[in-house]
Amino acid sequence: MGCAPSIHISEGRAVYHGGKEAEDAPGAAAPPPPAGPRLPPGQKTTASPGARGAGLAESEPRDGSGRKVAAADVQFGPMRFHPDQLQVLLVFTKEDNQCNGFCRACEKAGFKCTVTKEAQAVLACFLDKHHDIIIIDHRNPRQLDAEALCRSIRSSKLSENTVIIGVVRRTDREESSVMPLIAAGFTRRYVENPSLMACYNELLQLEFGEVRSQLKLRACNSIFTALERSQEAIEITSEDHIIQYANPAFETTMGYQSGELIGKELAEVPINEKKADLLDTINSCIRIGKEWQGIYHTKKKNGDNVQQNVKIIPVIGQGGKIRHYVSIIRVCNGSNKAEKITECVQSDTHTDNQSGKHKDRRKSSLDVRTLASRTSEVGSQRRHSSMARIHSMTIEAPITKVINIINAAQESSPMPVTEALDRVLEILRTTELYSPQFGAKDDDPHANDLVGGLMSDGLRRLSGNEYVLSTKNLQQVPSSINTPISLHDVPPRIARAMENEEYWDFNIFELEAATHKRPLIYLGLKMFARFGICEFLNCSEPTLRSWLQIIEANYHSSNPYHNSTHSADVLHATAYFLCKERIKVCPAPLTQCRGHWPYWWPVPPGSESPWALTGSLRSSFEAAGKRRRGYGTGSFTEERFQSRKQTLDPVDEVAALIAATVHDVDHPGRTNSFLCNAGSELAILYNDTAVLESHHAALAFQLTTRDDKCNIFKNMERNDYRTLRQAIIDMVLATEMTKHFEHVNKFVNSINKPLAALEVNGEVNRDEEAINTMLRTPENRTLIKRMLIKCADVSNPCRPLEQCIEWAARISEEYFSQTDEEKRKDLPVVMPVFDRNTCSIPKSQISFIDYFITDMFDAWDAFVDLPELMQHLDNNFKYWKGLDEMKLRSLRPPPE
Repeated sequence: MGCAPSIHISEGRAVYHGGKEAEDAPGAAAPPPPAGPRLPPGQKTTASPGARGAGLAESEPRDGSGRKVAAADVQFGPMRFHPDQLQVLLVFTKEDNQCNGFCRACEKAGFKCTVTKEAQAVLACFLDKHHDIIIIDHRNPRQLDAEALCRSIRSSKLSENTVIIGVVRRTDREESSVMPLIAAGFTRRYVENPSLMACYNELLQLEFGEVRSQLKLRACNSIFTALERSQEAIEITSEDHIIQYANPAFETTMGYQSGELIGKELAEVPINEKKADLLDTINSCIRIGKEWQGIYHTKKKNGDNVQQNVKIIPVIGQGGKIRHYVSIIRVCNGSNKAEKITECVQSDTHTDNQSGKHKDRRKSSLDVRTLASRTSEVGSQRRHSSMARIHSMTIEAPITKVINIINAAQESSPMPVTEALDRVLEILRTTELYSPQFGAKDDDPHANDLVGGLMSDGLRRLSGNEYVLSTKNLQQVPSSINTPISLHDVPPRIARAMENEEYWDFNIFELEAATHKRPLIYLGLKMFARFGICEFLNCSEPTLRSWLQIIEANYHSSNPYHNSTHSADVLHATAYFLCKERIKVCPAPLTQCRGHWPYWWPVPPGSESPWALTGSLRSSFEAAGKRRRGYGTGSFTEERFQSRKQTLDPVDEVAALIAATVHDVDHPGRTNSFLCNAGSELAILYNDTAVLESHHAALAFQLTTRDDKCNIFKNMERNDYRTLRQAIIDMVLATEMTKHFEHVNKFVNSINKPLAALEVNGEVNRDEEAINTMLRTPENRTLIKRMLIKCADVSNPCRPLEQCIEWAARISEEYFSQTDEEKRKDLPVVMPVFDRNTCSIPKSQISFIDYFITDMFDAWDAFVDLPELMQHLDNNFKYWKGLDEMKLRSLRPPPE
């Protein structure tokens, strides 16, 4: 019989001797080379006197071919670090096959290996080397009390991140419990198997499992050190708002000790009782995974009030769910002007009336206007709700934070620096830096699909199925169609359908039915006449009529949603917004009107005829600036006209009406994502970027300019035409949904918030001039026009309920049809929830209102003042919410 394998230490070398047992062992590897790996320089070993081979042996990390192995970097969240080579301590009372198997496995895996036979040497060796893995022989309790040894190692704080393995005997008896091993401090057990590959696989599983986890936990020490030393107060809570951590800065700020807060619910910590609505707003934001930042008052432990600038960040954990909330808190000094404005908006809150189980999702708080005046309480409270949401909007882009920091820096800066920073702000507000960052909403697949389908260009996967639009054969105006010579020739039924077109409750579907799905030409003639478009463009009414005919003919009547009825609806909403006081303040009522369109075109003082003013664009400006909107009595004076300022110029107004008319011309009833995935000619032409919007704008001008009979621009001067053309194109492109949040965010930061800051001062005359100056800049006029057409384009949820339901049915059918075609042609399905067999229309409407409509119309309402629209929006949201709570997927509840 040969002797068992042993390890001897001789002049810094580990020398292996093999015997017959080693050769015969199951799975035993070939004997190692005579000269083992050298110990690292300065490495010391200890041996027990009188025991052969007792002591420590080490090997450097090498792979199976003897080459050194480099450890890979470990990624821990955003943190990356390079771990040291793993060190393994083997504790075996005798040199057997199992010990040898782990030794060779360590060499193969590239780990440093130390072997000891004496239990007394183990703790000293571990405290010296801090091994990552300790493997203890638990097969012979009489020779080595493995559990007692493990407890002694665990008694040292240094073993907190060490993995300890117990080697147990293989037995045919019933499996015993591992609880004694766990109680002793073992991480796991290993059933004896001396095979090299079995030992090697065990080490690899440890390296990429328990050891890697322990390395990450060890790295947490540096993170907690940073938290402990941070000057900002930091608090971490669970998803149930149980306080789990508070750093020393938090203790100092709030006057609490860690022991007083850990384990308590946030509700147990004293807060300002008047902040209930604000807290509801915060919770509604962070519970869907969005950051919230704002200012509120709270109380310290001693009862003192303190104003805080707080940022609350949800932390996504296992299962993609929110597991923690991190709050970063700074105490405000009260000198920052921006903080004061935000606090004023957010602090004075009230509770909206509730209907049934559904709580109104739009939290209400006082608008900044009421800080100067408490009149008109009902209207102001609604507008204050919009302004409060604007200041706490969660679509804040990084550039917005930069602007806030600059505003804060201006408070304590000398005049030259303040003026320089004003210039910086001006530059920042006129560049495209307002694109927000999106995160997936796992709990709302409808919102995810809407974002994916409307705000992206799809998967860019081309297939053999090419989707070609019918634009090569543009629609001509059929000669058989009877069109009115003028509005005087409109059939009575159609005239009645258009009687109340100046009101928001105007029913476009009645006009659609009366005109046999050709409402655009009739409504267009009346709208353009009311706004004096022919006079501005210096074109005849027959030319305008021909233009409206060719544009409407190129809308697809087969589309459930994107047809000329939608275009007419957007035109109506655009005209309605243009008549609002903030957009275009009209002069005093007039009595003296004459010309082809009585009631709408006034005769200014000193003019014999209104037509004398339309010889050029400049005279068109003058004429359009002095015309009247609507009816009434009174007298016109230059003083009364001059006393009111207009936000938009006449050219902006004309551009808005034309853009609304053409904004979806030749729409195929499919989204941009579909066209890109299908490899359509248009997607290739426009490089998968704003495909449809670019096509609508380009085709509109092609149709207009190719025939003098319908060329409404033919009498304009070149420079004037270019100005108008650019404005129309910009507005049509603004309807593209990929830049939805960019446009809204920039409007809020460049219009709403500066306007609120000016209005809060209460000095009406001086501020009125400052407001007019701010709104009249070219950049801000562009922002207003973009926001105007965007709101007009998606105003369906703000229409009366029956109209809202009809529009929801039409857009759903169009999306259903797209999904059917995607499946039929084996294209990527960009909006899977819009499957006609499974889709919940109420859920889709709720998600669309939540994700796209609410914030945008809150911002628009704060600027324009739209009480009727916002009431419809609330009512419609509650209607869809009610259907959803009843688990209905249809447009209407079942008949009683």
